[in-house]
Amino acid sequence: MNKKGQALVEFIIILPILIFMLFAIIDFGMITYNKNRMESLIDDIKEMYQKEESDDTINKFIKENIDGVKVTIEQKDKYIYIDLTKTYKFLTPGMELLMKDYKIDIERTVYNG
Repeated sequence: MNKKGQALVEFIIILPILIFMLFAIIDFGMITYNKNRMESLIDDIKEMYQKEESDDTINKFIKENIDGVKVTIEQKDKYIYIDLTKTYKFLTPGMELLMKDYKIDIERTVYNG
């Protein structure tokens, strides 16, 4: 029997699975990176509201630092609700079918009394 030929066939069968797993690991790493970045940005926005900075300064900060992220800021009574949402596009082929419209969503509530 030819052991080299058998190993080559097994490798060719396993290769697509390994590539899929590699891309999936990269995708979930990118999701974690984006989520941590958004957490940092929302904490900066929260601190700006707590320091009672002007809305113009906060809007300028948002435009300079947040790209591709939907920002919702809502004031109700003495609270400010901040919501950041970003839709993630997967690199892994076929992952879009498994996880349609995957959104990273970060929320904070700030007391503004």
